[in-house]
Amino acid sequence: MASICCVHMRMRPTLCNFTASKADKGPPPPITFHLEHHKTTPCSLSSIQEGRAVNRRQLFLHAAVAVAAFAVPPTVSNSLALNDVPEDVRIYTDDENKFKIEIPQEWQVGTGESNGLKSVTAFYPTDASNSNVSVVITGLGPDFTRMESFGKVDEFAQTLVSGLDRSWQRPPGVAAKLIDCKSSKGIYYIEYSLQNPGESRRYLYSAIGMASNGWYNRLYTVTGQFLEEETDKYASQIQKVVASFKFI
Repeated sequence: MASICCVHMRMRPTLCNFTASKADKGPPPPITFHLEHHKTTPCSLSSIQEGRAVNRRQLFLHAAVAVAAFAVPPTVSNSLALNDVPEDVRIYTDDENKFKIEIPQEWQVGTGESNGLKSVTAFYPTDASNSNVSVVITGLGPDFTRMESFGKVDEFAQTLVSGLDRSWQRPPGVAAKLIDCKSSKGIYYIEYSLQNPGESRRYLYSAIGMASNGWYNRLYTVTGQFLEEETDKYASQIQKVVASFKFI
């Protein structure tokens, strides 16, 4: 049985200098993310094959998901364009990272990066909330050519969620439960929940895909999350944002 260390991280946003021009409609200042590594915890991978390649796949996967699952919302970025979309929705286009996503008009945007992560972009409502959507992009090695390099979607989802689950520990840690998963047009869609003891359950919707920047493949992990008590307010909205993600 293979084992690895799942790296748990949190984002600490820091304000950068920013001066709004008259053409800007008063956006808040941009935020740069600083990623702080928590202690590593060994986790068993019983549902996948043994070997070094498997370990590398899991490290990529859990590092990206850990950032997405525990991201703190930041602020405003670039590339907001309106096309043929509803009036209450706008299209965020990232020409450098080659993706676009539809977000509510009033939502804000923040970006950041670190040595281990190629890019992090977060979208979140202006109201005080724990709900948000993030896009985390990580570089992959040449042996990663398509999503099936990680296994079929069912296997992939089970490995993802079991790698995050710590409910078996004493005392129990975070409980992770898989709700649903599917594959469509080269993207894996996974729905699951996380709950720390004594805290509200957090629901997460992820769309995970792969694309090349011309030199190497990169893994895109799009994750929307909301707390159980915010289900009525944000669940449908966040699902639509995640589902709207497309490569360009």
